[in-house]
Amino acid sequence: MALGAGLDIAAVATLAWHEANILPHRPATRLVTTGVYAWSRNPIYLGNGLLLAGAALAFCNLWFLLAAAVASFAVLRLAVLREERHLAARFGAAWEDYRSRTGRWFGRWSDD
Repeated sequence: MALGAGLDIAAVATLAWHEANILPHRPATRLVTTGVYAWSRNPIYLGNGLLLAGAALAFCNLWFLLAAAVASFAVLRLAVLREERHLAARFGAAWEDYRSRTGRWFGRWSDD
């Protein structure tokens, strides 16, 4: 749970540092690619999933784990894919470069 909460806090702090919009229903104001965003294109959603999965382990509750899986699938379909289309339209080549080197959930690649 601590890992998920820490990831959420780090992601929000990074957005605030760059004065970027955090509200998912509003247009992106900046393409943030540093901090936790250098390792995940969706650290807030990832943190939320980890938080719920951690709660499943902490409370020995299988329903929380099921909820984490269902919520992650729903977030992908209802938010992430839509946000990616918006970022591609708004930031063009900068988004494509970021997308090509940073995993949707976790991971970083280089062209080396």
